[in-house]
Amino acid sequence: MRNILVTGANGQLGNELRLVTSQCTSGDKYIFTDVTDASEESIAMLHKIGGANVDISTRRLDITDLNAIRKMVKDEQVSIIINCAAYTNVDAAEDNEQLAELLNAKAPENLAIAMKEVAGGLLIHISTDYVFGKEPYNTPCKEDQNGTPTGVYGLTKLHGEQAIERVGCDYVIIRTAWLYSEFGKNFVKTMLNLTVTKPQLKVVFDQVGTPTYARDLAEIIYKMVGERTAYKNVGTYHFSNEGVCSWYDFTKMIAEYAGNTGCDIQPCHSDEFPSKVIRPFFSVLDKTKIKVSFGLNIPYWTFSLRTCLSNMVE
Repeated sequence: MRNILVTGANGQLGNELRLVTSQCTSGDKYIFTDVTDASEESIAMLHKIGGANVDISTRRLDITDLNAIRKMVKDEQVSIIINCAAYTNVDAAEDNEQLAELLNAKAPENLAIAMKEVAGGLLIHISTDYVFGKEPYNTPCKEDQNGTPTGVYGLTKLHGEQAIERVGCDYVIIRTAWLYSEFGKNFVKTMLNLTVTKPQLKVVFDQVGTPTYARDLAEIIYKMVGERTAYKNVGTYHFSNEGVCSWYDFTKMIAEYAGNTGCDIQPCHSDEFPSKVIRPFFSVLDKTKIKVSFGLNIPYWTFSLRTCLSNMVE
């Protein structure tokens, strides 16, 4: 039996890991940590989807405190850390660079140091497509492509990846994109609300990528850990659902699948919505490496969207 520490457990991916690991048959023990408790809304959704067996407990852990991490790793005999924590507010990061750097770069470095000090220790860290974007790509981004972030969020996430590599622990870095789930704030939940309450909506069509259902990512991580394949395939990988779309296409499908037919959804250019940061115009991730290395069959994005929406709408 192994003890596995999950950080950022009350975020989208962390909550999906609670659901996925509630069916754990390997004997592994998952310890869920965050700086706050799970919200009542999240707890209700966890019970609704997963039933009474879902672990809703949250241990307090500040991952910016290396000594606190070391203590928990020692006390709980942790051999794997899954880092789901991050500063993810892309616009706010422009005005809070120091905090973003602390959470997105220094904290992962602390986790890497803690795992480097454990025999057989492994860090699984979640990164982002926002490490790309400045260069005018028109083909899916590969893992060995140079990072060219367009803002503070992407830059600090890139710094986090570099810090983990510099520490030299065994690690699996997974870059993902356009993450959504039944939990917290995300694009799907926002568009569900807007397409009900607004008669007309403009959504950008000149930013292209691939949505990622957090449950699919959680299941991949669980597979890596449970089957112990992560130890044999350390390195950096890309994961999203299959397919390509714009934010406009994404919104159209959200509204259609939810039955929100009363909203007139129109495409528009990004410059119609001024922002503090330029978002990547093309951030499709090449997933060949992760599919080959771990033998994955990744669902198409519309299939996963239907699954997520059915959980929320019901």
